[in-house]
Amino acid sequence: TTQTQVFQLLQTSSFTNISSAEVSGVAFLGDVPIYTLDPANWSIHFHRPWASQAAAEGDIGKIKSHSKLFLRSMVRFVHETAQQAQLDYPFVVQVRVGCVLYPNRTSWSFMDVGVSGRDLITFEMERQRWKPQQSSLLAELVSKSLTNKAIIGLLEHLLSISCQSHILSLCRYGRADLERQVPPVAVVFARTPSPAQLLLVCRVTGFYPRPISVAWLRDGQEVPPGPALSTSAILPNADLTYQLRSILAVTPHDGHSYACRVRHRSLGSRSLLIPWENHSAAPTVGIAIVVLVLVATASAVGFWWWKRSHSGSSADLTLGIVLGQDLLHS
Repeated sequence: TTQTQVFQLLQTSSFTNISSAEVSGVAFLGDVPIYTLDPANWSIHFHRPWASQAAAEGDIGKIKSHSKLFLRSMVRFVHETAQQAQLDYPFVVQVRVGCVLYPNRTSWSFMDVGVSGRDLITFEMERQRWKPQQSSLLAELVSKSLTNKAIIGLLEHLLSISCQSHILSLCRYGRADLERQVPPVAVVFARTPSPAQLLLVCRVTGFYPRPISVAWLRDGQEVPPGPALSTSAILPNADLTYQLRSILAVTPHDGHSYACRVRHRSLGSRSLLIPWENHSAAPTVGIAIVVLVLVATASAVGFWWWKRSHSGSSADLTLGIVLGQDLLHS
């Protein structure tokens, strides 16, 4: 892999009473969903064909074939531990597990367990031990139960070897999807919440991958962070691209020029630079053009009447000029 890749599995288990549990999960490579666990029958659904190919290889393939057995054991363990700790139902168990693979092939792994929104325990790979994240009987019981040579040895193998191998398989089979680049489309427009304030909005959408840089320039200089500048979170689109908005509050007619600058991997060394065009002068320009047209028309009519009657009476000339003025003022 030529860039840092993060694989993580997020699992959520809802325990409503002593005899039931609903388990769901989703796996991501970076921000790309790879596969999900169906809570109805614990079957695995792959979001991409290449994800299924990668999951059939090596240790991950073996885990996949025994996933339902593992889930049944996990549910039984949670119920037994909840009874020992006298934990009240209902409660939710959340697990986050995965690894980070860097371009130089070094890696870092993680596994965190939480209960009902609170951190419970975490696995420290370097020390090969479970560390409680809260002072409770439940944290002590879970840490003690999972601290045995077989479980720690299996976790070390899965997190330090199997996880990295799976990332490489996913990158190999899914290269076309994972390395695709879609350039952003950006527009700038304004909102006027009050006569004394103008909100310049830079809307950037349709880009992939996710990392992007959006900045406002005032007279060619980047506007620093401050209360006048706000940028939204990067949000997903339905077509697996992303969008965001950056808003700059300014004073109307302050005499400065503004532009939105967008930098993205798909653009290479180039940047998108979208200037804010103040259209407030447009009506004035339009009125001036209409006036000029009317003046020209009035002059033409007056001249026509003058030419027609230059050998006639002065009254005819006066009538031509008056008609031209009437047309101008109508």
